[in-house]
Amino acid sequence: MPTVAPLDLDGHVLAVEFLGDVPFFANADGTFHRLDGGDKVIEAHQGMLTAIRDPYSESLISGGEDGKVLRIAADGSVSEIASAPRKWISQVAAGPQGAIAYSYGKSTLVRLTDGTTKEFPEERTVEGIAFAPKGLRIAAARYNGVSLHWVGTSAKPVDLEWKGAHTGVTFSPDGNFLVTSMQENALHGWKLDVKSGTEARHMRMTGYPAKVKSLSWSAKGKWLASSGAPAAIVWPFQGKDGPMGKAPLELGTRANIMATAVKFHPVEDILAIGFIDGMILAVRLADSKEALLRRPGKGAITGMSWSKDGKLLAFASETGDCGVVDIAA
Repeated sequence: MPTVAPLDLDGHVLAVEFLGDVPFFANADGTFHRLDGGDKVIEAHQGMLTAIRDPYSESLISGGEDGKVLRIAADGSVSEIASAPRKWISQVAAGPQGAIAYSYGKSTLVRLTDGTTKEFPEERTVEGIAFAPKGLRIAAARYNGVSLHWVGTSAKPVDLEWKGAHTGVTFSPDGNFLVTSMQENALHGWKLDVKSGTEARHMRMTGYPAKVKSLSWSAKGKWLASSGAPAAIVWPFQGKDGPMGKAPLELGTRANIMATAVKFHPVEDILAIGFIDGMILAVRLADSKEALLRRPGKGAITGMSWSKDGKLLAFASETGDCGVVDIAA
């Protein structure tokens, strides 16, 4: 079994992300813990709500109850990107050309590298945001669908409509599909017409016993893994119609023990699955072969992150029961 270096933190750890070979653990109390030859504490927010890795730079982006949007560099230095006093910043996204998006209430805001900020209002509360992989375009999930905004123009948004509350949103790596998690136990997808950027057709992904709170695309974008069941539910996106008419893979099945976090390996078609009891499995898609990475712990796994070379897997938990698994050991 791989070796696990534990890290015991106080309270709820929202997420973990690697910058280089150093994992950063984002604590709801507003601190980051940088595990680099010991635990180094970075004071960031008065209450943290979200933290993500900026895929376009070696840094993290975070939002908090203090209305601040911050960038945390690999050396642990903190810089302020934006501030919205008395607002809670619960959604952030990092896009091409250095663009950073954040949302509060019924607005999505995009800050460009020249310091200008563009605001995109919605009729309902923004629940999730994501940048398209190509072109400067932001998706905002809301009640009854998703709005797609071109950041550089004043063109009207494209509205992708589907009844119900959409709570999160993600683009496929090739930009051909957009998928939302929903308040009901389901995912909804749209195949996008790449030329016009409008919807070509709908995809329903249902049958989950619980809400889907974690999604992860495989390295080449052929698979979308999801939590919300006592296994990882992995939808095929190889064909031009995505998962329509196809059954998903069910990986790492455990009797009545829910998967709470999923994370694909950066190179191989291998999926890390974290469970509500703190256990972590790695499963190979080709043959569903399982490897136990961590035995059950104190709390549900809230997030996982692979190092760039895929040899280390860091994990966060809702009770602060965190650590790093050395796969190579």
